[in-house]
Amino acid sequence: MPFAVPRDVEERPVAVIGAGTLGRRIALMFATRGGEVRISDPSARQLADARAYVERELPAVAARIEGGRPGRLTVHEDLAAAVADAWLVIEAVPERLDLKKRVFADLDRLAAADAILASNSSSYPTSRFVDHVADPGRVVNIHFYMPPAQNAVDVMSSGSTRRAVVDLLLAELPRYGIFPFEARKESTGFIFNRVWAAIKREALAVVAEGVATPEDVDRMWQINTGTPVGPFRAMDQVGLDVVLDIENHYAEERPSLPTAPRDLLRRYVDSGHLGIKTGRGFYDYRTSGGGASGEGE
Repeated sequence: MPFAVPRDVEERPVAVIGAGTLGRRIALMFATRGGEVRISDPSARQLADARAYVERELPAVAARIEGGRPGRLTVHEDLAAAVADAWLVIEAVPERLDLKKRVFADLDRLAAADAILASNSSSYPTSRFVDHVADPGRVVNIHFYMPPAQNAVDVMSSGSTRRAVVDLLLAELPRYGIFPFEARKESTGFIFNRVWAAIKREALAVVAEGVATPEDVDRMWQINTGTPVGPFRAMDQVGLDVVLDIENHYAEERPSLPTAPRDLLRRYVDSGHLGIKTGRGFYDYRTSGGGASGEGE
């Protein structure tokens, strides 16, 4: 059956593939309108953690959204069960191109013929992994930052995405407290992330060169910008393994980028210090104060 833009979106679920830091936050936002949201992940532990997070945060987040009310979350290790009848499927798996290609091939086979297939990829445009999608017109980037605190998203065509898909998302996403901005040309890093990547890379270089500590950079950032979280705590929230994957991808496209920021990240990742999710990254979250952890110790 050829793809046609879904019309009955209010009666159908949204599915999120990947129950990690961002996947569970994306599911949280789509659970704020009273409907069903499904999360799929091969890890039972990740699914349990995602369920606990959404159930804990949902009442307060839904209350902040006009017309919001808590919906129903279901978790699935089986991908086919998760995507059945969904009008929108959002991929939120690790930032590896081979993995994303496999996931989209599976989604194209298992999802409803009219389902929109979206990627939360933070650095890859969807044109890179539609090789095995029969109709690339239904594939699009919806890149989230860190909801529910940071609710702007990039919406970007794969180059083949139907205009009706983009228009539907621009109209529907605000109902869930999500603020979409269209990237009007394919861009690695989209809109905000291109600016953030430069800030993040220079912050890493300052520390790698021994000019300052992560705590000093973050504190100066907080004082001068008035924002509550500096670059290093923000990277710890995302996960340093994810940040390194993203930086490696940028470097593939731009070989002239300095290596010191990636070398610093790699030392932490190789030591197993990935940020909040492991209890330690640039900061040590095992202590009440969450002080700096020391370089890759």
